[in-house]
Amino acid sequence: MKIILKFLLVLYVAHSSTLNALEVGKWSFEKADEYCYIGSLATETDLPNNKKRGDFYVLVYKNIGDPDTVVQIEAGYSYKVPSDIIVSIDKGEYKFYTTEDLPTAAWTEEDAKVIFAMKKGLELKITGESSRGTITNDIYTLNGFTAAYNQLINDC
Repeated sequence: MKIILKFLLVLYVAHSSTLNALEVGKWSFEKADEYCYIGSLATETDLPNNKKRGDFYVLVYKNIGDPDTVVQIEAGYSYKVPSDIIVSIDKGEYKFYTTEDLPTAAWTEEDAKVIFAMKKGLELKITGESSRGTITNDIYTLNGFTAAYNQLINDC
């Protein structure tokens, strides 16, 4: 968990450059001194126009030299804590969790299974509930994910 929090601190500091690297419907690869990541912005969301929300995206990251990869969701709002964030990849569902320390992000204990499904899948849908009770459904394309993931593994 300390590695995740260290990475999140780095992401927070580099937040604007992270968002500049990510594109709607495209998986982008970025490499820094200590870590690498791939990420994408959602292709669509059902959040009503009258609701405010920050930036939201999906990342898969790893520290350089470490074989473990981590899937992270950034919601753009604070999730209801505790609650399950449901990630649907084609016909499979995976539960993600959040913490009170960082309620805008979510992770899973099944990173390898989720990444395997992402490599095989076409679409990823995230269903979450905000701390105010608003349910959102965000959709991401998985086109290009496998190529970006292979670059992450090979170059990091």
